[in-house]
Amino acid sequence: QVQLVESGGGLVQAGGSLRLSCAASGSIFSRNAMGWYRQAPGKEREWVAARSTGGLIYYADSVKGRFTISRDNAKNTLYLQMNSLKPEDTAMYYCAAGERVQNVMRGKYDYWGQGTQVTVSS
Repeated sequence: QVQLVESGGGLVQAGGSLRLSCAASGSIFSRNAMGWYRQAPGKEREWVAARSTGGLIYYADSVKGRFTISRDNAKNTLYLQMNSLKPEDTAMYYCAAGERVQNVMRGKYDYWGQGTQVTVSS
């Protein structure tokens, strides 16, 4: 049973914006820290942003100041607002959830979505 579903990816020019969404089942959303990862072709998976159940937020240095992670509890949805996009942001973006935000940030998560593609043209 699919429990994390990403959407919102697409093709955008450099400098543009996109907002990714991750719809989660209620039990996952309320009990877990959640975050975003990305993986470009030929590269390792890279952690992007994470949010603890208590509201603490963390960003990778590569996206700090440009990306914003947020959640809508009523909709059981996690978001990633991406501004000032660069060609190097091109990747498949994945939503992840785990018991502790530290684990999510280290790649130790319990739930994983199928991803949504983001392509930034120069």
